[in-house]
Amino acid sequence: MSAFPNIVYMGTPHFAVEPLKAIVEMGWNVSAVVTVPDKPAGRGQKIAESPVKTYALQNGLSILQPEKLKNESFIELLKALKPDIIVVVAFRMLPEAVWQIPSIGTFNLHASLLPQYRGAAPINWAIINGENKTGITTFLIDKEIDTGKVLFREEIAIGETDTAGALHDKLMVQGGALVVKTIEALCNGKVEPTLQHNLIDTNSALKPAPKLFKETCKINWENNSTSIFNLIRGLSPYPCAWSNLTLPDGTSTTAKIVRAQLLQLTSSGAGNVDVNGKNLSVSCGNGSVIITQIQPAGKKVMEAAEFLRGLRGTGNLNFW
Repeated sequence: MSAFPNIVYMGTPHFAVEPLKAIVEMGWNVSAVVTVPDKPAGRGQKIAESPVKTYALQNGLSILQPEKLKNESFIELLKALKPDIIVVVAFRMLPEAVWQIPSIGTFNLHASLLPQYRGAAPINWAIINGENKTGITTFLIDKEIDTGKVLFREEIAIGETDTAGALHDKLMVQGGALVVKTIEALCNGKVEPTLQHNLIDTNSALKPAPKLFKETCKINWENNSTSIFNLIRGLSPYPCAWSNLTLPDGTSTTAKIVRAQLLQLTSSGAGNVDVNGKNLSVSCGNGSVIITQIQPAGKKVMEAAEFLRGLRGTGNLNFW
């Protein structure tokens, strides 16, 4: 194998930019970058490009944006590129006709220690479930999602106050280095793929990482404070845990809880709020959490003190 493999790279979000950057900085040939078509985004619904496309444009890389990955013209174009390796990071499920094209293989970077946390949201679920470690895995793509033979796994600690955003950034940087390591090992024949079945800990159940939906993110204040705190940080800064709340003037609305602190105090009733100066302490089924950043519906993210200053009325503030 040449010291300069021919690579096709597939990815979409910010998480996929760092591995692409690491490949480019190695001086390897990226014959094409495949990403999603541009689409409307934000309140103004302006046409937006993916972060991967932005990086590819800045670095003069060839870009492909197929509507359908099974399209014959797209598949023939990939074949004509004659890639040694296809690298996939945070992209769509590939049809077999695509992942079988490279002469060496197609591999994916996944943000968990597979086979744990297979699915669309591994970073979020690891924190929501209160894990103290997670990691990244490169594996060969096969017919099922996140089940292919493992090439490399690397562990990383989850801090007690890490948010999904903070963990995302740690894994993203480490992921770039692991992608380079994986490409080098595949090109040199110095990695032995391992069946995921052989990596299963028989003492631990496999935990999934399904897509996040609105109801997944709703806070149940009857839960204990630790699980609520983990939900909040596991969904921060996006999509954010949320709650209904009754305002002092008697009206009701919703709010995203962006940041919080764990406070082990005796509960005074789930959802009840104790306002003490700048603090916004909310009772849970067991214990309490202090909300430090909040985003009321239709408003910007704000510190708890700013939110409290803007309240009107003499009634109680209550989350439910």
